[in-house]
Amino acid sequence: MADTVRRVAVISLGGTIAMTTHTDAGATPTLSADDLVAAVPGLAETGIHIEVHDFRRLPGASLSISDLLELAIKIDTLTVDGVVITQGTDTIEETSYLLDLTTSSDMPIVVTGAMRNASMAGADGPANVLAAIRVAASTEARGTGCVVAFGEEIHAARWIRKTHATSPLAFTSYPGPVGYVAEDRVRILARPSNSPTIDPRGAATSARTAIFTVGLGDDGTLLQVLGDQVDGLVVAAFGAGHVPMACVDALTNLAKSIPVVLASRTGSGPVLRQTYGFPGSESDLLARGLISGNTLDPVKARVMLQLLLMTNADKEQVAQAFITI
Repeated sequence: MADTVRRVAVISLGGTIAMTTHTDAGATPTLSADDLVAAVPGLAETGIHIEVHDFRRLPGASLSISDLLELAIKIDTLTVDGVVITQGTDTIEETSYLLDLTTSSDMPIVVTGAMRNASMAGADGPANVLAAIRVAASTEARGTGCVVAFGEEIHAARWIRKTHATSPLAFTSYPGPVGYVAEDRVRILARPSNSPTIDPRGAATSARTAIFTVGLGDDGTLLQVLGDQVDGLVVAAFGAGHVPMACVDALTNLAKSIPVVLASRTGSGPVLRQTYGFPGSESDLLARGLISGNTLDPVKARVMLQLLLMTNADKEQVAQAFITI
């Protein structure tokens, strides 16, 4: 009977889900992983064995790439059926996708958090943690890559987006959730194709990347300034991969010296390849040496570019990796 008990590791990074308000100064991370698990009603009745790990106690905005690489390595050492990561919602988009790229196990890796801290009425942390633990313990979720469990929905890390600053329903994805939790049962509806795997132990090189969001009337001046400060750049372009004509020369010059990834600032849908032909169109920019971000939004494209550069990938290798998305 003991062999059938499911084992889940709950790893706390901090964030709103671990915050309480004790003074007029506002909420701060004070709760441990033990505290978070102890606050979940009905967890004992699931029969799932929980082991807890206090990894960080930081706001989501203060987590670093090195924090997450260290976490990916730690996950690889765990002998459990699944892992739950609790953290601040500000960076769930980035951290979940970074873990998706740097972990290779088939076991479910589930990221969750809360929009309301533990001192607020209607705090959503306990429900999200319980749902995440159910997903992590399930056999149904194996092979889905890293996912985000929030509001009873299960979203692929590759597609998850935070689309509201305060709502408990802040997280959405296109084309939609890959599953959900209902009546204590995990249901998986779809599985994203495999992402490339980047060894977190090999991501040791220093690299600086940035996202430049084009806007109406941009003339390329800021691109030139930014290009001198980064090792790689993601351009969050209009629509399916378009920029103002005045930015074309600056991007052409940048693409000669650093990888420049073209993504859509809409956050959903692919960068096209040959539908439009005007200066600053997707076909024009790709011909000038920019790399298609394919279906990744700018935030996810930057995570992937950052990891590739940290593993000393050259421009050709970066381009090849984005083709597989």
